[in-house]
Amino acid sequence: MRNRIAALVMAVILALYLVLVVQRAVMLMATGVGVAIAMGVALLVLPLIAAWAIGRELLFGARTEKLVKILAAEGGLPVEDLPTRVSGRPLRDAADAEFPQFKAEVEAAPESWRAWFRLGLAYDASGDRRRARSALRESIRLYRATRHARA
Repeated sequence: MRNRIAALVMAVILALYLVLVVQRAVMLMATGVGVAIAMGVALLVLPLIAAWAIGRELLFGARTEKLVKILAAEGGLPVEDLPTRVSGRPLRDAADAEFPQFKAEVEAAPESWRAWFRLGLAYDASGDRRRARSALRESIRLYRATRHARA
């Protein structure tokens, strides 16, 4: 819940920032000076790219949260019994020892969004955030595909 509030606060701050930047961009473009117009256009484009990226991250978070709830209701989340550091992150060696089981699950059922989600959690526990996000995105894609196939 704390992460969701933080994300929403950041989104509100971004919205305020966008309003102020658009105002400055319009003022720069209204001067009619070539350099000022170019700066005004850049001020419009760059925040829009940032807003798109943050929107993507918020959507990713909402979708992964939905899948966590489904797996939790089914009892399909991995048991969190790994030894942890003081920070709360799992010890990498312990996480790496459990990783092959989740990889084998995906190899046995590559169309299972549940297997891909658990693999993403295993990657995250092992400290490989890039692969964790990739596996979670695949899980989301497979979940949405199976949901659309039923409709």
